[in-house]
Amino acid sequence: MAIEKIPEIYSKDGKETPDLFVYDFKMTNDVVKSKVNLGMNMFSFLQVGKKQVHFAGTSVAVNKDQSLLLKKGNWLWTELLDLETVYYCKLFFFSEKILKEFLEKHTENRELVKDEPPYFIIRNDAYISSYLNSLSTISEAPAVFMENLLSVKFEELMLYLLQKYGRKFEEYLYSLIIKETSSFKKIIESKIHSNLKLEEIAFLCHMSLSTFKRRFISEYDVSPGKWLQDKRLQKAKETLEQGDLKPSDIYLDFGYNNLSNFSIAFKNKFGFSPKNVSQH
Repeated sequence: MAIEKIPEIYSKDGKETPDLFVYDFKMTNDVVKSKVNLGMNMFSFLQVGKKQVHFAGTSVAVNKDQSLLLKKGNWLWTELLDLETVYYCKLFFFSEKILKEFLEKHTENRELVKDEPPYFIIRNDAYISSYLNSLSTISEAPAVFMENLLSVKFEELMLYLLQKYGRKFEEYLYSLIIKETSSFKKIIESKIHSNLKLEEIAFLCHMSLSTFKRRFISEYDVSPGKWLQDKRLQKAKETLEQGDLKPSDIYLDFGYNNLSNFSIAFKNKFGFSPKNVSQH
């Protein structure tokens, strides 16, 4: 699967992307786990549909009652149609330069905060709705005004969110300008209980599959496929022991395409079938 470079693929005639850039993204079919290299931090104002994103150490899902602010980097995006036949979100990209200017102007210089998640969830409200309408209105403005208008609109939005979310939002903004490489093991261990494939996890680690496998074996002394399977089967067993779910409810969540393969792997590891967990 090709890696999409965003926002570059949205800019017209291959021009350099400006410091502030708005794009109306629409589609009429579901996209599951597309690989995205996000080159700028981005607001994603979901209007119609559902969105799920995986980043190096985490994942988040939102519906149209929520918007996301996403940190630049490698993401896996799943975008699903809801009841309507079109998926629509308004994307607002901003450069690090613009962000730093805003922080210098409107916040105290503070110690940089580490370990913020790479996303911030915004609850959509009446202000956000009218704000998005105003963005649509100015999209007709001549290019010469557009840059200044967007600059004012960006500042307006950021000031509103600072007032709404306070220090939590401010700390998140500072985390966007930290050059931080997430530790390899931290990424791996956050994905144990996802149903991501190995090459998708490798992508989130910014590695090719072969580099990822070599690095994994040097860290864990076992192949990644075997290690992940063992961890996921252990978790599946614990889930079944709680008694609320049946094997047929969970096999997909643990990366198996069908119940039969899940049952065989489970029995090979534990010596009994997943449907007999309660007897052991």
